[in-house]
Amino acid sequence: MRRCVVPGAWCAALVVLACQARAGGGAKEFNGQTAFAYLERQMAFGPRIPGTAAHRQAGDWLLAEMRGRADTVIVQDIRHVTRQGDTLHLRNFLARFHPAATERVLFLAHWDTRPHADQSQNLGQQRLPVPGANDGASGVAVLLGVADALKKRPPAIGVDLLLVDGEDYGDWGDSDRRDVLIGSRWFAAHQPPAYQPLYAVLFDMVGDKDLQVYQEGYSMANAPEVVQRVWQTAADLGYQRQFVSGVGTSLTDDHLPLQEAGIHAIDVIDFSYGPSNEYWHTTEDTIDKVSAASLQIVGDVAVALVRQ
Repeated sequence: MRRCVVPGAWCAALVVLACQARAGGGAKEFNGQTAFAYLERQMAFGPRIPGTAAHRQAGDWLLAEMRGRADTVIVQDIRHVTRQGDTLHLRNFLARFHPAATERVLFLAHWDTRPHADQSQNLGQQRLPVPGANDGASGVAVLLGVADALKKRPPAIGVDLLLVDGEDYGDWGDSDRRDVLIGSRWFAAHQPPAYQPLYAVLFDMVGDKDLQVYQEGYSMANAPEVVQRVWQTAADLGYQRQFVSGVGTSLTDDHLPLQEAGIHAIDVIDFSYGPSNEYWHTTEDTIDKVSAASLQIVGDVAVALVRQ
């Protein structure tokens, strides 16, 4: 295990939880087929672009689903004015299990989809929306599957499942990230009182049929002990091939605002989507590119992380 470089009490708690995760199950609690059904349900709404009926309907569905599982759900209503002067009405959903517990972990995923397929090779398709089977629906499906497991058998520690909105709306080239990562930046600035999770894990693009998750660069730079714990948990479950022990690309994603707010957050993401990453931010991000088997693997790891 990598030497901890965090305060003693925090490090000790993390080590204890890591040992507990290795000793306890979790692999049989998560249902990949059910998670895939959650992914299909999201896709049935159509692209979940802020400002559309599909976005509103999908948000209402997610809120109802989380309220049926969690002990409590906090809705963060966000009014965001874009660089072009448009007003977006966004919502973060924070589903809390065992909310009175002081020792907590945070899992998150974004539930919106990108308005324009800017990486499509066909210039005409660049004006079309991204369907968001992997980039959006897969991470949400994992969190809903984790919520099922925690509803059936409540966790001994506190667990927060955060669905953030407005991650993929604007121009990723903007230096101030004004119109991207909107929900995670809002949450970082409006956390629950005295909120100090042990760590946070972002699940993004985790449904690829050929799942290979490398250790994201900013995660390794700023929370290597959390990366080590997650990858060791995956290895203990027999998922070494899918959770690769090697540093991959450094990505601007929803974990960065949390890191900037002092949370030990990492990004679990398979950024090689398709043989040459040709499905990312294109009209090809469709349901035939993802699988229940990949959701099962990631969900197994997520549940094992919180079991004692």
